[in-house]
Amino acid sequence: MTNPESAPALSSLRVIELGQLIAGPFCCQLLADLGADVIKVEQPDVGDPMRSWGVVHDEKSLSWNVIARGKRCVTADLRTPDGRDFVLELVRQADVVVENFRPGTLERFGLGYEVLSEANPKIVLTRVSGYGQDGPYSSRAGYGSIGEAMGGLRYLVGDPDRAPSRFGVSLGDMLAGVHAAIGTLAALRARDTTSVGQVVDVSIYESVLAMTEALVSDYAIGGITHERSGAILPGVAPSNVYETADGELLLIAANQDSVFGRLAAAMGRPELAASDEYATHIARGARQAELDVEVEKWTRSLSTEDVLNALDEHSVPVGRIYVARDMLADEHFKARNSIVDVPDDILGSVPMQAVTPRLSKNPGSVRWGGSEHGAHDTEVREWLASLRDPAEPSV
Repeated sequence: MTNPESAPALSSLRVIELGQLIAGPFCCQLLADLGADVIKVEQPDVGDPMRSWGVVHDEKSLSWNVIARGKRCVTADLRTPDGRDFVLELVRQADVVVENFRPGTLERFGLGYEVLSEANPKIVLTRVSGYGQDGPYSSRAGYGSIGEAMGGLRYLVGDPDRAPSRFGVSLGDMLAGVHAAIGTLAALRARDTTSVGQVVDVSIYESVLAMTEALVSDYAIGGITHERSGAILPGVAPSNVYETADGELLLIAANQDSVFGRLAAAMGRPELAASDEYATHIARGARQAELDVEVEKWTRSLSTEDVLNALDEHSVPVGRIYVARDMLADEHFKARNSIVDVPDDILGSVPMQAVTPRLSKNPGSVRWGGSEHGAHDTEVREWLASLRDPAEPSV
């Protein structure tokens, strides 16, 4: 039996996941990673589309294996009375319901918040959608990419001489998932005081907007529109990608005054940090392009390892630009177990990112990868039956 003092932090939490694809399920992945019992409900005829998205190996999606990890998978047709009754029976034993349907869909299933809270007044309903549960756009279909565009990030990504680029991952959806997890935990903390649940309303575009720093204020007060700037941030120098003699690209970030002084010393050019042209953050920002030329002259004169060693010796932030191959080989990743091997009945063992954040006393874990469609139907229904009054009808 697990010691309660060292059990995963959310091991007493039960979550019913009614969503699909990424935003809602990523919220539930985070909760499951920290120990929550997440019961994922899918349609009996066809499961979550994520089961076939991304890279598929031996007929199993690796994306599914990650986002559905640690979840118990059951089936129920929410369009039928039996499916609705099954969900309500789960809700009576749960703390949280997470859904990311278009607003109004849950109500059409007869599972709106009023119905759920009548079944369990303590239930927290976390709702993730493109535009939120109200407002003139609420009924629109909204994918993560649209949220990235509307929330202001997509305009900023890429080089200034071409159309905006996209991120290589579903960032908008995942940001919404992170905010949904935060909102869920905040609502549960409030429930500790009130003993009453509530609705957590998370929109993708607002989750993206929350990450844009002072973008709105800079325009409203200063009349400044942030533009695409490629590998740099305008006025922040030196902070860029620089080529070495090996042809490898390194990211060096030495824009703070004291750090730039250390970079100049590592370059054998201490006079740069003392000169009026480069002594301050503002001065370096005004001469960003010419300073980048000076830094790259130095990096191109040395091997990658020599640059890394010199900057490490002088405590200047520097790093390779990693792909998965680099992560799997890196000694720091290995020392911290940043990537864990998760056993899988079909694939054998699947490396994937470990749980974050790390808790010193009640850490989470990746208990298993994404399960087969309906894998836990019998287990969950037998568990519900054991809790049911013998006079109640079965579901």
